[in-house]
Amino acid sequence: MAVIINASTSTGLVQSADTSGIIQFQSNGSTKATLNSSGFSYPWAVLQVITGSTSTSVSTSGTTYIDTNLTATITPTSATSKILVLVSQNGITKGPGANGAGAKIQLLRGSTVLMKIQGYAGYTESSSYNWIGGVSASYLDSPATTSATTYKTQFGNEQAVAAFVNVNNDNSTSTITLLEIAQ
Repeated sequence: MAVIINASTSTGLVQSADTSGIIQFQSNGSTKATLNSSGFSYPWAVLQVITGSTSTSVSTSGTTYIDTNLTATITPTSATSKILVLVSQNGITKGPGANGAGAKIQLLRGSTVLMKIQGYAGYTESSSYNWIGGVSASYLDSPATTSATTYKTQFGNEQAVAAFVNVNNDNSTSTITLLEIAQ
């Protein structure tokens, strides 16, 4: 429990107390802000921001997913927090013979797939590689934990031809940003 300061239209200002060291500010019984040892927070406030990046090129000729080396770990301050994940996966190319095929990208929390992102490249009728470029995505997650939580991307092929992420011919860098959002 917490010290609760509740402004109510029917009863005025009401205060109840305990020894938790938490103060909640309410209006008509609904918590609008909290003050605790981590600081002051209110619903949808950004509590922390964690970033990760990689420019290491990774390739595969398989159709199963492999890690892209793009990862970031966050330790939520509250089990009720949401994590807003922003991903920019760059430097994606597809090998010759990939007629209408795409590189498959997916976002994971630990080993749980949260979403799939598809990047397509049209076949150019030549033996050259097809440049897809990059894909971006956002995902609002509810991990319901205060333990360290890792987010990462993986990629694969729709067809068994070479595919790459973070191809370094343009110094491609992929990024992942994690924002803890108070609830």
